Formats: sequence, C-alpha cells, structure tokens
Amino acid sequence: MFTELCIGIFDQSIRDYHIHNDIYRKVENPYGKTTVEHLLYGKNWIDTVQWHLEDVVRDPHIDPVKALDLKRWIDRSNQERTDMVEYIDSYFLDKYKDVIPQPKATINTESPAWAIDRLSILGLKIYHMREEATRPDASEEHRKTCQRKLNILLEQQKDLSTAIEELLEDISKGRKYMKVYKQMKMYNDPSLNPVLYGQKP
Repeated sequence: MFTELCIGIFDQSIRDYHIHNDIYRKVENPYGKTTVEHLLYGKNWIDTVQWHLEDVVRDPHIDPVKALDLKRWIDRSNQERTDMVEYIDSYFLDKYKDVIPQPKATINTESPAWAIDRLSILGLKIYHMREEATRPDASEEHRKTCQRKLNILLEQQKDLSTAIEELLEDISKGRKYMKVYKQMKMYNDPSLNPVLYGQKP
C-alpha cells in the first residue's frame, strides 16, 4: 500500500535527522531525484526541521534578533512544504491521467498529497510522543499520560492511512477525481503583501 511506503520513508527521514539532531544540517536524500520516494523523504525532512525550529523559537530566553531570523526561516519552510505537496500531487495527477471519471464522480475535500502531508506530521508526533512516553527522567504519571496520547496518535495514523488508501482507490476507479489548486500564499509575495509593497525603496 502507498501509505505503508510513506510511513516507512517518513520514519527513515525522522530517524536520519535525529542522528545529528541539527537544524542546520543539509538533507542527504538517499532516493533518486525522479522518484516519488525522493519527494516523500524531502517533504518529511522539511517537516522535521520545521518541527525543531518551532521548538527553538519558543525558548523564552532566545535573542530577539535570532528569533526573527528563525521566524523568517519558518516562513520559507512553509513555502517549501507547500511546494513539495504540490510536487507530490503532480505525481498522482500523472499516475491517474488516463483515468476517465465516472459520470457521478465526486471531488474530495483535499488532494491526496495534502492528506499525505498530515501523515508526515503524524509521524513526527508519534516519534516525539514515544520519546516522552519512555523518557527516563520523567515521572511515571508523565510517561503514562504520554503513552495514552501515543496510542491515540497510532490509531489516528491507522485511520488516516485507511482513508488515503480509499481515496487513491476511488481515484483509480474514477469514482473520485483530482482537482488541484495551487496554494496562493500571499504573505511571502512582495506584490501581494501590503506591508511589503507599501514600503518605499
């Protein structure tokens, strides 16, 4: 199943990141650039780095200048994340390009890649919640609470995987069709953000 491939690659990316646990370390994608595996690994690496950027920027003692630099890095990361989702959707659009939708075919609330984006974030939640559930210096109550949360996350991962597989099956059979809208983010665009285009050179 495609979601098994996704989960395996996301887990690999997360483990690889935590070998060094360094937000500045460049990705070393082990998959060929023309493969969907390359996209999935790269997508999760962006998510993993951003997860840790969000941790760092919340340090109450962080230098304000550094915090602003990190916030701008997070903005760039959000754009890269969106771009990667659109690349993954392009893979599905190409894969199913010859499928003729049935007369009563319907559109889904989100594209396959945006559902896979949620699966990637879930992988990060599961990894870090498992860390907390087994943290030796935490209290027993803390570990038990985190284990309960981990169990819910694992159930959510299973349910989301099932929903994604059903969506892909429906698309392949023409029961649903893909219609992808490019994410028209405005805050990074100097021509659309009034704070940016309102500034004089």
